[in-house]
Amino acid sequence: MKLKTKLSLGLSFLFTVILVFGVLGIFYINRLTNDAAKVLKNNHESLVFCNNMLKALENIPHSEKAKNDFNENLKKQEANITEPGELEATKEVRTNFAELLAAPNDSSNYPQIRMGLQIINDLNQDAILKKNNLVQKTAEDAKLWLAIIFTILLLITLTFIINFPAILSNPITKLTEGIVEIAGKNYNKRIYLKQKDEFGELANAFNSMAEKLDEYESSNLAQLRFEKSRIETIINQMKDGIIGFDGKRKILFLNAVAEKLLGVKEAEVMGKYSADIAVHNDLMRTLLQDEAKKELKIYADSKESYFNKDVLNVMNNSEVVGQVIVLKNITPFHELNEAKTNFIATVSHELKTPISSIKMSAQLLNDNRVGNLNEDQHELIKSISDDSERLLKITSELLNMSQVETGNIQLKLQPVQPSAIIQQAIEAVQFKAQQKQVILKVNADSNLPTVNADQEKTAWVLINFLTNAIKYSPESGTVEINALRKNNLVEFTVKDFGKGIEDKYLPKIFDRYFKVPGSSKTGTGLGLAISKEFIEAQGGSIGVQSEIGTGSSFSFLLNVAG
Repeated sequence: MKLKTKLSLGLSFLFTVILVFGVLGIFYINRLTNDAAKVLKNNHESLVFCNNMLKALENIPHSEKAKNDFNENLKKQEANITEPGELEATKEVRTNFAELLAAPNDSSNYPQIRMGLQIINDLNQDAILKKNNLVQKTAEDAKLWLAIIFTILLLITLTFIINFPAILSNPITKLTEGIVEIAGKNYNKRIYLKQKDEFGELANAFNSMAEKLDEYESSNLAQLRFEKSRIETIINQMKDGIIGFDGKRKILFLNAVAEKLLGVKEAEVMGKYSADIAVHNDLMRTLLQDEAKKELKIYADSKESYFNKDVLNVMNNSEVVGQVIVLKNITPFHELNEAKTNFIATVSHELKTPISSIKMSAQLLNDNRVGNLNEDQHELIKSISDDSERLLKITSELLNMSQVETGNIQLKLQPVQPSAIIQQAIEAVQFKAQQKQVILKVNADSNLPTVNADQEKTAWVLINFLTNAIKYSPESGTVEINALRKNNLVEFTVKDFGKGIEDKYLPKIFDRYFKVPGSSKTGTGLGLAISKEFIEAQGGSIGVQSEIGTGSSFSFLLNVAG
């Protein structure tokens, strides 16, 4: 039966209950009304007629009108015969009234007429009493039947009210429970309804949907398992350490390399918070630090290895839902770089001595005490000296860079007067400045405090700044050397008025082997990089400001001693 039909039947039943109860009520009300009307019409009117005739009877001897009234009421009574014996009594009254009219002076007819009227009156009063009892009985019967029918209908209605909503609500409840289970990915849920209505059709459709979802989930799960297994195999075969976290930093997976590096098994830490693991694991604690060095030296497998740390965020609609830390093994590159650095240091060291010897020999040859040289020979000696000077500078920079790359910068930190550093740097570049007619202008406070620095390496940095400033200054230009105090720091600045550096090159100016396009090709691109390492090794900072057409300003800050 369709749900629509059930609702129609339910509403029809309620309508039928109301209709039946109403019809019964109207039936009994009409019956009582008819009985009451009969009493009023039949018996009550006869009583009125008899009463009128008795009144008129008293006045018949004296009034013609009384005779007419009596006759009119008698006619009405003759037309309203309703009770047994009433007809005979009425005829008797008619006969006696006729005799009275024929013999007005005969008084014997009066008692006969009164007796006849009394009989009619008694008959109608008895009838009224009987009919009243009948009406009362009818009313009692009506009340009884209405009460019985009302009780029956009430019980039926209550049963309907209790049971009919369940016909609608129970299937809805089962369907709701099924939908909740499906939403919870329980695709084995089924709904069984014996009804053949819309709910039954909906349950069948629900079961069909759940079956399809179960099939899809099974096939999809198998595919996901295959993909998971394949990805796990790939990750475990990688030589890099890989650690996966969810959005709450719970560990999701480790590959074999990460297990060895951390010294733990994947099964031991799976699903645990990384912060809890970091309490007892130094490497994990280091990896969780956002500002941790990207290059890490890790001791594993009885040897030291070097790794680069890369953090990859797993995104879902611009929301970070997890992280993957990749520890890339750079040990071979580190070893090659170390070998390169050692090679450069060795070669530079070995070259420095013969180059110095060549330079000294060239100076001796240029001395007149050794012998006079012609002009061409002087030019050759000058060329040899310049090349030797350039080679010495290159070898010095390479030696310094080897110290930087190996982390073996030897510092002799001690209180140093800023003026001493400036004076040492000016003496070293004075000759070059004179050759180009560049004026070196010093602006330094006389009462500057001492700085905590390595004088030789700091002077080397300042010399490098001055050398570049002189190189890029115009003929007869000016280079300013400034020194001033800033709280607990002293700032050294070298400013030239050359062509300047474009903004796009400024972030790279202190990178190794970087040279501004269009600059001199004779440099190595290491001077500023070494300067940066020397200053930062002393706890200071270095910077540059430049504008095309107005020149450049290189500066560094050192801590005040004490």
